Amino acid sequence: MTARILKNKKSIVITFIILAIASAVVQFAVPVNHDMVDYLPDDTSSIEAMDEMEEEFDGGMTNTRVMMKDISIQEALAFKEDLEALEGVSEVMWLDDVIDIRTPIEMADSDTVESYYEDGNALFSFHVEEGKEVETTDAVYELIGEDNAMSGGALDTAVSQEMTGSESMNAALILIPVVILILLLSTRSWIEPVFFLTAIGISVLINLGTNIFIGEISFITQAVAPILQLAVSLDYAIFLLHSFDDYRHETADPKEAMKLAMKRSFPAIAASASTTFFGFTALTFMEFGLGADLGLNLVKGILLSFLSVMIFLPALTLMFYKWIDKTQHKPFMPSTYNVGKYLLKLRIPVLLLIAVLIVPAFLAQSQTNFLYGTGGHPENTRAGSDAAEIEESFGKYTPMVLMVPKGDIAREEELVQDLDSLDPVKSVVSYVNTVGAGIPPEYLDESQTEQFFSENYSRITLNTTTSNEGDKAFALVEDVRAIAADYYGDDYHALGESATMYDMKNIVEKDNTIVNLLTVVTIAIVLLVTFRSISFPVILLLTIQSAVWLNLSVPYFTDSSLVYVGYLIISTVQLAATVDYAILLTENYTQNRKEMNAMAAVKKTINEKIFSIGVSASILSSVGFILWATSSDPIVSSIGLLLGRGALLAFLLVVLLLPALLLVFDKVVEKTTWKPNFYKGK
Repeated sequence: MTARILKNKKSIVITFIILAIASAVVQFAVPVNHDMVDYLPDDTSSIEAMDEMEEEFDGGMTNTRVMMKDISIQEALAFKEDLEALEGVSEVMWLDDVIDIRTPIEMADSDTVESYYEDGNALFSFHVEEGKEVETTDAVYELIGEDNAMSGGALDTAVSQEMTGSESMNAALILIPVVILILLLSTRSWIEPVFFLTAIGISVLINLGTNIFIGEISFITQAVAPILQLAVSLDYAIFLLHSFDDYRHETADPKEAMKLAMKRSFPAIAASASTTFFGFTALTFMEFGLGADLGLNLVKGILLSFLSVMIFLPALTLMFYKWIDKTQHKPFMPSTYNVGKYLLKLRIPVLLLIAVLIVPAFLAQSQTNFLYGTGGHPENTRAGSDAAEIEESFGKYTPMVLMVPKGDIAREEELVQDLDSLDPVKSVVSYVNTVGAGIPPEYLDESQTEQFFSENYSRITLNTTTSNEGDKAFALVEDVRAIAADYYGDDYHALGESATMYDMKNIVEKDNTIVNLLTVVTIAIVLLVTFRSISFPVILLLTIQSAVWLNLSVPYFTDSSLVYVGYLIISTVQLAATVDYAILLTENYTQNRKEMNAMAAVKKTINEKIFSIGVSASILSSVGFILWATSSDPIVSSIGLLLGRGALLAFLLVVLLLPALLLVFDKVVEKTTWKPNFYKGK
């Protein structure tokens, strides 16, 4: 196989370049989904409720709000007509839909009036059609001008659509020079970093292009997957070319040097790729489709990176190896450091510190204040400041819709009274308290009843004072569903942002257990096969899992909220991506341990490998912090921060905790490893 690759090097390079160019063009035709709700399973109760309402009623659930300042009742009615005339806008709701505004509003229920009109400010709710968020919200902005405010789920989607592509480009423009700088410091040729980035860059482009066969990708995948693939798999290219460089000093024939390099680096690259591959595979088992979407892309990306490094890079290198020779320079940094003896002096304090921190970190990382949506926009953005203005004038507001079987007006009236008595419910809009339970619907014109009745259901809208998520919002969802169940059993539908977030919370919490278990088990199996040992997988996983728990516990101890999707993804990604550091150090240690005692082997290993591990960790950490700094999306930003901090913590624990564990459990390792051949002297 190796000989065939080297023989057909030109055709291989041309084939990969053609595939990359085609993929670069095709990727622009891949639709990007910015709506997290679409990734909930179809049988989720809030999704079923949404589908049912779309079938029964014209228009959808209101997903956007506009506040017009210093406006009279008549001006508000005129504005409502202008808003209804915009393409993509439907179900515009205001005060005239819930009370007869021909009578003085002072005579109406104050809570109802204040939900729509207060101190001269009018609050309109409406539905923006799916797929038209950007153009419709742009048109609304044009209509309302700079002085008025808009917020809501459709605007969040529009902002996400407009920002994700440009922010990914900004992240790449910052990241690539940073990576080149790190690689230049760690290589002996000016051109080598170009070879590394070309091999992985081509696999990233092919990965993006092959998404056309999936149909669509999520905005999280678009923002995170390409950069993460680059950072995680760059090591494969470094392993191969460093081996090639070593063998060039032993043989004059570049072909022979590449054959030997491919043979020597294959086990290390395969082990590294396998742990990452199986770790990312665990994400595909998530019931929440966002994780599965990202997992599939990362798995595909790792496989393509592996193929590119083992097939394309050898062919490319043999075609242009003279460029490497011509661009040699003296190393900017030494590849070995005499730090092992100093780091090992810290082993007892490090072991004690981790022993003290590990349990609190484990408990804290699951007790963080989690957000299940996007967590809102920063207040220095128009969307963020508008949302704050609307909340300041009208308070927190999340509408919830309840659909119950049509026909029993008396039962519906009792239900509405019970719902209205709930503390977080500011007002209830239904036929029985807007038109009146005493007036039979069939006596009225359809235009007066269509917002309340469909063929099979009565629609009741609750104006609540909770956020769209959080303990109060989720408690209200449970209360509303319990009350509806008392009256109608299972024959009702509850929908709205808080109901959707409640369902999302329950699904992703279940996913967390499954994904983490699968990640640990699959990586443990790979480590078991790699090291032919029972104890090595435990020691390596304990090291990296400690770094994961410490990383994820920081939000709890700093009393900051964490987007749960980011937490779930990073708990898998950090483990899968940084276990390679532990593998690299442990593989070198097992070789050294065959020639010397444990203490000497650990010192030598640290001296030889701290630089290589530091290069990998600095690249992954740079990726994370750059994503965090460049993204305005709370999910992408939180993934970036966790990844950046996680890579640094993993590096510190691999060079401080792992050597200490290898020394402490040296005898156990020897007894639980198949044919360890450890040195017996002192």
